[in-house]
Amino acid sequence: MKLDHIERGRLRISRINMRAKGKTGAADLVPSVRARGILVPLLVRPSGDEDGYEIVAGRRRYLAAGIVAEEKGEDPRLPCAIIEAGDDAGALEASLIENFARLDPDEVTQWETFARLVKGGKSVEDIAATFGITERLVARILALGNLLPRIRTLYRQEQIDAATVRHLTMATKAQQKEWLTLYDSPESYAPTGQRLKEWLCGGELIATKAALFDPQLYNGAIVSDLFGEDSYFADPDLFWRLQREAVEAKRKAYLEQGWTGVEVIEGGYHFPRWEYEKRSRSRGGKVYILLSQRGDVEILEGLVSRRESAKEARHDSGAKAERPEVTSAMRTYLDLHRHAAVRARLVEHPAVALRLLLAHALASAGHWSVQVEPQRSDNAAIAESVEASSAETLFDEKRRVVLALLELDPEAPTVVGEGRRSDPVALFQRLLELSDDGVATVAAVIMGETLEAGGLLVDHVGSFLAVDMASLWQADQAFFELLRDKQVLTALVGELAGPEAAKANAGETGKVMKGIIRDCLAGENGRPRTEAWVPRWLRFPAETYRTPAVSGQDTEPTETTAQTADEAETENVEVDAEDAGKAPDDEANASPEAVAAE
Repeated sequence: MKLDHIERGRLRISRINMRAKGKTGAADLVPSVRARGILVPLLVRPSGDEDGYEIVAGRRRYLAAGIVAEEKGEDPRLPCAIIEAGDDAGALEASLIENFARLDPDEVTQWETFARLVKGGKSVEDIAATFGITERLVARILALGNLLPRIRTLYRQEQIDAATVRHLTMATKAQQKEWLTLYDSPESYAPTGQRLKEWLCGGELIATKAALFDPQLYNGAIVSDLFGEDSYFADPDLFWRLQREAVEAKRKAYLEQGWTGVEVIEGGYHFPRWEYEKRSRSRGGKVYILLSQRGDVEILEGLVSRRESAKEARHDSGAKAERPEVTSAMRTYLDLHRHAAVRARLVEHPAVALRLLLAHALASAGHWSVQVEPQRSDNAAIAESVEASSAETLFDEKRRVVLALLELDPEAPTVVGEGRRSDPVALFQRLLELSDDGVATVAAVIMGETLEAGGLLVDHVGSFLAVDMASLWQADQAFFELLRDKQVLTALVGELAGPEAAKANAGETGKVMKGIIRDCLAGENGRPRTEAWVPRWLRFPAETYRTPAVSGQDTEPTETTAQTADEAETENVEVDAEDAGKAPDDEANASPEAVAAE
């Protein structure tokens, strides 16, 4: 290679130049060339013309120099680095290297030039080594050659996105033509993104990496993209048969190893890990095999439910089994009120909501379909309590703001549900017009609507946001009707009226103790008013009354959260029967000793 200054008239742009067909102008370079001239030499090689050279790299500098030459009415020589003639692959590499270092070309341009290198005898490994990129990336770029020219053109013009192009590399030429027909039709919808993958694979998408069985056992077709990153089973029925056989074999193998039990859980069931504790095989630990709707298998070894562990502890100590401290109805009440409070505060922290949204998307957590949390309860009193709470009022105010921002029905009950009935293109355009703060507010409300009630996620978010339940909840009639357990009632009296009052009224009916609690909250019947009281169950993090919370451990025992309907019904009958044996005005008939002690 040698350096020389060559007249501009002896230069022309080479077909090897990767930007030879590009539309990128040189206007941005003109001021610099006008002031300082060409500082970086053009890369040229001798052309077939006598005394002529073709530009391998430097097309934009050449064009900028031409503009300046016309302005000044002179045509100076341009600095050039001259390489040997005839080596097309080497010249193309030089062009690519220089352009990659300055302006990243689009992937279609990369494909065109990489394809020329392959035709010139360069391997994928050679190209990767030359440009300092991975062989996988080179293969991805070359995979675009499987696409119809029009699809590549649409991609270059940014009419379709990278994800859609990637999925279209899985399609046959016939499928690509069919997709283009849908794309061109004003009355049809051309699937993109995840929907495109489902369209290409016939609906159900099961990744080959989900297989628990030996892939050689599967003799059906496999669909994969040419980027070499994803592949899917084309025969879901065959996959599920082989997968279930492999799961059953795994179950039997664990039993043969001496595990106490092996349970297979299929479908969309969310395994509540927080309700289990670790237990070795020798101490009766069990194995749980989780088989998701997507075919993925997760195996959890050495677990036992906290409820079962507590029963074993009671049996070993000879203690009488005790009922859970809250009924299933009370658990629903608590879960929904905690949920309402968290999402009321969540809309005030859009940055947290966005991160929570991403966590849902990545882990398929909670309701991520996307589904709206129904806040459902068969108990009308619970439903009315949550709906009338100040937390729901605050959240609904922010929801109305978002409905207005998105120009949706202002009376719609949810943003997500109403958005599904809208044109996604129009919604997207509307979002583009919103400020960052507006988009963040939309995201916070959507996250609030889809956040799953109950479970540890609400507890963790509420703890992080330091949710103050006292500002969002007050004890109402539904809460008192759901208080059943005498031991818990005694603890509540002690918390509000003091330990002496709890001790003195321990033998009284639930109705009497509820009356004392009400008096403390209202400041009536001679009792000082307790401000901003919240039961431990509604705090963040949640605590219990029977088992003091221990830092770093789960504060929601399984006994409380996993109570069966039968147990709840039995418990309700027992406590109600006790209350039924007292006169209606029992609060006024408490023993003098009890009153004096209070």
